[in-house]
Amino acid sequence: MLAIALIFTAGCKSYNKQWKEAAAFAPSEDTFEGRWEGSWLSEHKGHSGRLRCLVSKRGDDSYEANFQAKYRKVLTFHYPVTLHTTRDGTNIAFLGEADLGWLAGGLYYYAGRADATNFFSTYSNRFDHGTFNLRKQ
Repeated sequence: MLAIALIFTAGCKSYNKQWKEAAAFAPSEDTFEGRWEGSWLSEHKGHSGRLRCLVSKRGDDSYEANFQAKYRKVLTFHYPVTLHTTRDGTNIAFLGEADLGWLAGGLYYYAGRADATNFFSTYSNRFDHGTFNLRKQ
C-alpha cells in the first residue's frame, strides 16, 4: 500500500514548483491559460476534494490541462488532459479524454466551459461521473 501511495504522490514537489512558478508570470492575454483552483465532486460515489489545474496552450484549438487532485486529504493524483476547444467570444467550450490507468479507473471523458474567471467541467468513465468547479487564480 505504501508503494502505491508513493507512486501517486511522487509528482507533488514538481507540480507544486510549477504552480508557484506560474504565479510569477504576467497574466496571458489568453484567459484560459494559467492557474485554476477549486474542487471536484463525484456525483456517483459522493467523494470530493481539492483540485488545482495549470492550463497551457498547445495549438490553435488545444490546451494541456495538468490537474492535481486530492482524494480523502491523503492521496494526491497528477495527470494531464488534452482539451480541444471552441471559442465564442471570451467563452471557451472544451472536450477531452485521458487514460488514468486501471488503478484510477481507466479512460475518463471531460466536457466543459470556461470564461475569464470560472472553469466548469463534467467528467465520466465507466465507474464514476462528477464535476470540477474551479476559479482563476
